Amino acid sequence: MTKFRTTLYRSTLALLVLGAPAALLNPSASAQTSSTQPNDSAQNKNAGLTADNQPNSTNDLKTTAAVRKAIIADKSLTMDAYNVKIITRHGTVTLKGPVKSDRQKQQVDNDATQAAPSYKIVDQMTVKQ
Repeated sequence: MTKFRTTLYRSTLALLVLGAPAALLNPSASAQTSSTQPNDSAQNKNAGLTADNQPNSTNDLKTTAAVRKAIIADKSLTMDAYNVKIITRHGTVTLKGPVKSDRQKQQVDNDATQAAPSYKIVDQMTVKQ
């Protein structure tokens, strides 16, 4: 057997041996999780602007990359701030997502303004409670 096939065989065997008892002990767990998941489709339907709405124009993509680079370069920010969604569309940069504080929110706004000075910055970030 090749090294890849041996690794695949061992992984599959381990999954069967370790995973099967858990499924046998609690067979209703998988059915329970799917029925208890929240249905956010009505809320998500009216979510507004998302990254899927961003056009693939060169200027918009370059601006998004410049704003992301500026945010990542700011070492005073937390991981939440680094993960803010950036949507650039027709001269407007929209920032969405949770951040830890008002100071972080302001800092992300400042970073975006410096990276894209000729663009309108729309702040839709929220502060985590």
